[in-house]
Order: sequence, then structure tokens, then C-alpha cells
Amino acid sequence: MRNGLRAFFIHFFVTAFFILVALAYFHPVLQGKVIQQSDIVQFTGMAKEQNDFRKKTGEEPYWTNSAFGGMPTYQLGAYYPHDYVKKLDRLIRFLPRPADYLFIYLIGFYILLCCLKVDYKLAVLGALAFGFSTYMIIILGVGHNAKAHALGYMPMLLGGIILVFRKKYLWGFVLSAIAMALEVGANHYQMTYYFMLLVLILGGVYLVDAIKTKKLKHFGISVGILVLAVLLGIAANATSLMATKEYADWSTRGKSELSIDPNGNVLEKGSGLDREYITQFSYGIMESLNLFVPRLFGGSGGEDLGTNSKTYTFLTENGISRTKALEFTSSLPLYWGDQPIVAAPAYIGAVVFFLFVLGLFLVKGKAKWWLLGGSIMALLLSWGKNFGLLTNFMIDYFPLYNKFRAVSSIQVILELCVPILAILALVELFNKKNESTKKLKDLKITVFITLGIGVLLFLIKGFFDFVGQNDETYRQYYGDDIVSLIVADRKAVYNSDLIRSMVYIGLTALVIWFFIKDKLKQNLVVILLGVLLLFDLVGVAKRYVNEDDFVAQRRMLEPFQETNVDKQIAQDTTIFRVYNPSEIGGSGRTPYFHHSIWGYHAAKPAGIQDLYDFHIAKNNVAVLSMLNVKYVVQQDEEGNTYPAVNPDANGNAWFINELIPVNNANEEIMALGNLDVKNKAVFNRSVFPNKDKLNFETDSTAVIELTHYEPNHLTYQSNNNHAGVAVFSEMYYPNGWNAYIDGKLVPHFEVNYVLRALEVPAGNHKIEFRFQPTLVEVGGKITMASSILLILVLLYGIAHAIMKSRKNTTA
Repeated sequence: MRNGLRAFFIHFFVTAFFILVALAYFHPVLQGKVIQQSDIVQFTGMAKEQNDFRKKTGEEPYWTNSAFGGMPTYQLGAYYPHDYVKKLDRLIRFLPRPADYLFIYLIGFYILLCCLKVDYKLAVLGALAFGFSTYMIIILGVGHNAKAHALGYMPMLLGGIILVFRKKYLWGFVLSAIAMALEVGANHYQMTYYFMLLVLILGGVYLVDAIKTKKLKHFGISVGILVLAVLLGIAANATSLMATKEYADWSTRGKSELSIDPNGNVLEKGSGLDREYITQFSYGIMESLNLFVPRLFGGSGGEDLGTNSKTYTFLTENGISRTKALEFTSSLPLYWGDQPIVAAPAYIGAVVFFLFVLGLFLVKGKAKWWLLGGSIMALLLSWGKNFGLLTNFMIDYFPLYNKFRAVSSIQVILELCVPILAILALVELFNKKNESTKKLKDLKITVFITLGIGVLLFLIKGFFDFVGQNDETYRQYYGDDIVSLIVADRKAVYNSDLIRSMVYIGLTALVIWFFIKDKLKQNLVVILLGVLLLFDLVGVAKRYVNEDDFVAQRRMLEPFQETNVDKQIAQDTTIFRVYNPSEIGGSGRTPYFHHSIWGYHAAKPAGIQDLYDFHIAKNNVAVLSMLNVKYVVQQDEEGNTYPAVNPDANGNAWFINELIPVNNANEEIMALGNLDVKNKAVFNRSVFPNKDKLNFETDSTAVIELTHYEPNHLTYQSNNNHAGVAVFSEMYYPNGWNAYIDGKLVPHFEVNYVLRALEVPAGNHKIEFRFQPTLVEVGGKITMASSILLILVLLYGIAHAIMKSRKNTTA
């Protein structure tokens, strides 16, 4: 009983410590400020219509027309019924954002190390090493909240797996199931997928050990328990998973029906993302050493060197004011690696790196091998196109690997494994059963390796040109002198950070040497290493995410300011769409104020992307007109923006006089090149084979008007002397949209590659389109049942623990 109380109070105070640490690092949240996250700014614009509708009606629309011509809100923060996992998540993430994410980094990693039977003091140290890894902090700065969310629960899930293999079957099952539910609920399946690759390596190592030790029965039981836990955790997120799968198939992540490119060239048939798109963000092989030296390759694309810059000195010496010079040097393009852009290096810390290398010699057994294997796997796969042999194999043959882009982000697995092995190295270092002579030998080898890498990097510096991918652009704008000085600044930070890392390695080695020589006690060593680790990691993290990134809450709640163009467009109270060609790179700005045919999303609707590639990019105004684009934001000769009116916009719906059948998606999209979209529509006969009547009578009195608008409910009134076909300037989505004529459910079909069409009888009729996705109801039932089962298992575990504790006390 005493041990139980002692453990409770230890964990309680550790949790309180992590809360204080998270709030201390992100202390502006205590003043009511919020971090200005670029991705969240765009997300706010994308989700504005659904949030406004939810606030006004208390209902969930599950569809928005504000972006990409219309799309489900499944990936835009939709709320689902019986989502108890989300309620639990909110309970855990009770701190203001982004301190909440840092907190789950810390507490999750602490739980993992406790599952590995690591002493709480070292577990705290490991949690700090994981939580303040530069990548973990920078994703909070730029707004990759879903990624941070998934990474926060990853260690907890790993801890549950470890418990099961340690024969702690009940609590291993409970922790694995809950952590899996939270992990999937974080809604960043790329991170979860990468984690499962690590689990495969872990499982392989445990299988080999089970064969050697003849414990295959235990291995089989463990795997069975974990499979059940994973399935239960997945089922508790049934609605969101079903929605994600459905939308992914409709998006650019799904299989394209097209087999030609915009120029008519035949494409390689396949599903998933384009190979070049997948590997666009590939880590350079040498660049990976910034895990050890933060700005070895310049750091980021916008480094602030202040007055400690050769560029600043040059500018001020040549008559530029200090203010202007500081403004220019506040965002120097120092990054010169292989990736298009980098917000910060994936620095794991010189102290942690040193301990990891030491762990390769000190740590024995299964843990070392799956941690090393996971680290190597993550490193090799992060190289992407720079290690094409492995990457192409994974894209071509490994299930689902081609669904994810930015392969460099798999380094999160390395950033999980490295601090674990680093802490296990300290466990072995403090183990009195291990010989001091062996420890000293391993320490010397580690010093030789780590400092040797540093010395080598100094020696080979002359082989690098320090030239960045965008230097030519800077040269055109600012001249050769400025680019030369930027290159000089890159060399300077290369040297300074290399020296910095070597100093931290030297100090870490010195602390450990004093311990081995019995000149320092264990607790003092932990404190000293904690100080070194925090100064090292926080010092780098603060370069990229600090109090300057926080703004008043209103600036994030209302991130976009209405311009004169927006005000002019807003005077038109009809329902229409806006096209801003300058936002094709991705922006949530126009969706924030208007219905747009573009937006900001990692998985865009495939149809609108195809329309852009084949027609909109080629200025096919007819395609814009059929999408009811009434305003196109343009610039005049003086650079001023204005809303150009498209007088040919088709409106919300119209009757046509001819349906043109084609045989496949290729013919359908190509037919839009010269189609009279006001009077004709093209459809794919292979998808809709029962369309026999192709010609219809129309006259000037035929009309169909939108009379009521909600994102998930559109009402029209039609008047036509003849039976005909109406085309609607709304995206055809095969799952969830239902059409009704005078209250009766009727079928509708797809025309013009992306739009809805409906056969309408002669006369006056009320036409409705309602978005009624069945997956919400079906998924809700599965989610509720799974959540109840999960709660019952948890209650059983608690009751079992209480009974066991009482039994031990009585004994």
C-alpha cells in the first residue's frame, strides 16, 4: 500500500512539473495570447462556413461550399456523434494551446519509460529530451497540430505494447487500446502509419528472441492481445476513419480515373500520389547530420541573426539604416539543403545524440536492436529520392506508402527511438552491477566517435559550396554581393553550431567520466545532464518558436482582414463563387470571405485539381462559368487588385438541351475544352449506362432558381414546360448527397466531370439537395459500442488493481 501511495505521489508531482514546464516555455498563453500558426490560419479560413453554421444552428453540416467548389468537412474538424475519444482527449489536453501539445509530449514519453521500468528521475529526463526536440517544437510553431497530436500519443501506445510483451497483459491491453484510440483520433494517419513501421521492426526483434528462447506461446498471446487492443482503439474512431477513407478515395490521395495528362500524354496507371510529389521533401544524406549539429545546413529558410551577421554589417557599412538592415537580416535564407523549404532543422540535441551512441555500447538485449533498427529505417526512408532504391521499392510495393507525401517527416520515428536508447544508456551507466572499466572504455569510444564526426565536419567544410536552391532568385533581386554575404553567414553558422555541439558533447562526457570515477553522485549527474540537455535543446528551439510568435487571440480567431475587393464582392448577395489566381499555391483567405473554387488542404478534391490542370490553368472561361465563378480577382497595370465580373457565369442551375455521352473519364474531361456548357453537358456512359434520352426541348420561359441556401441543404424552384435535365453548379459527391423532387427521393448523376445533374419533370417543382451521409449514423453506432467496451475494460482493470492492492495489504 505504501509503495502504491509513493508511486501515486511521484507521478502526481511529475505531472505537475510537466504542466509547469509546458506553461513556462509557452508562457504568453498565461496572458491570453495564442501562437500565430500559419497552417491554422489557413485552416480557420477553410472551416469558417461550417463553424458559422454550427454556431448558428447547433447542427453539423458535414459539407462546405466555401472551398474547392464544395467538399466534405471530414478533414476540417467535423464533429461526430458519440465521439467519446475526443472528449477524453480534451480532458488530457486541458492546457491552453500549444502548451497542451507539449504537455502530452512530456507525459506520454514519461509513461513509456515507466513501462520500460525506468526510474522516474530518468523518465523525466527522457521526457524533456523528447518534448524539446526541435522538430517537436517547430511543428507547433507552424501549426501542424494534427501531427503534434499524433506524436504526443505515440509514446503512450508504444508503452502499452511494451507492457504486453512484459506479460502485463491486462494493463498493457488497456493502455494500448486507449492510446490507439487517442492516436487514431489525432487524425494524422501518416504519423500513425510510420509508427506501425516501427512496431513491425519491434515485433520482428521480439519474434526472433521468442524463437531463440522458446517463448513463442507468450509471443503469440501478446500479439493476439495487441491486435484486439488495436482493433478496439480503431473501432472507437469508426466514424472519422470511415469518413477519411471515403473522402481520400475522392481526393488527390485516391486512384485517378484519368490515364492522360493535360497534354493528352498517356500516364502510368496507379493509385496514390505522384512519385515526385511524395519525395519532394527528401532529406539530404549529409543533411541528416543536423540531427547532431542544428545549423549544419543553414537551419531554416528564414534565420534571424540580428546584428551578428556579415550581411547586416555590409548593409550598415553601405549606408542602409540599422532598422532596415535588421529587417532584412531577420529572415535570412540560410538553408542550403536538398529540400524546397525548411522551417527548422530536425535537431535531437548533441547531449541526446552522445547518450544514444553510448547506448549502442552499454545497452544489451532486445530494446537496443529494435530502437537501432527503427532509427536506421527512419533515417534511410527520410532520404527519399536521395536513396531511390529503397524509396521506390516502398512506393511500388509497400501497402499505403504511396498515400503520403513529405517522406522526410518519417524522422519522427528516429526522434522517438533516439532519446529512449539515450535514457536506457543512463540506466545501464547507473547499474552498479556493470563494471566501471567497461563503462569507461565505452565512454572513450563514444567520445572518439562523436567528436571524430565533429572534427571530420570541420575538415571537409571546404568541399561544400553552401549554395542554396533559391540563391539565383536572390541574386536577381539583390545582386552578387548580398548572395556572397549570405553564403558567408551560412559558413559562419556552420562553424558556430559545430563548435557548440562539440562543447556540449565534451561537457556531457566530462559529467559521465566524473560519475564513473566516483566523483559525482547519481542524482547530481541526472541534474547536470538535465541542465545541459535543456540548455542545448531549448536554446535551439527558442530560435524558431518563442514569445515573439504569440499574438492577441483575436488575430487568430479573425486571421484575415477584409479588403476593398472583399467588400465590393460582398455587396452581391446572390450565391456564387470567386476565383483568385494568385492563391493557387494554397490559401484559406478567399474561403474565409466567399465561396471559392480553391483553398488550402493537403488532400484536395481530385476533380477540381483535374479541372485546374486541364482547363482553368489554360484560361478556359467556360469551365469557370459552369462552376458559377462570377468574380475573378485580377490586377490592373498599376498592381491594384479588383474583382472582374464574369458576365457568362451560368448561375446556380440551368436547363440544357443535350446530353453528350462519352466512354471514359479521359474523354469526359477533354470534351470540356470546347463544350457549350450553357446548353450541353457531357456524361460518362460507363458510370451512368441507363441514360437513353439525350435531347430535350427548352424554351426561354424555362427557369430554375436557388431559393434557399445552407451548405448541406440546397432548395430550388423549377418551372419548365417540358421535361428536361437540369445541371447544378455544385460538386457531385457520390456518397451522402440525396436529391428530392417535391419531397420524393430521386436519383441524380454526374456531368461535366464534376457537376450534379437531375432529370426534372415538366411543370413547377420544388427540388432539394440534402447532404445525409449514412456513415455518420453507422459509424456512430460502432463508435458508441466500442467506447462502452473500452470503458468497461478500464473499469475492470481499476477494480482488479484495487482488489489486488487490498489482498496484498491483508497478507
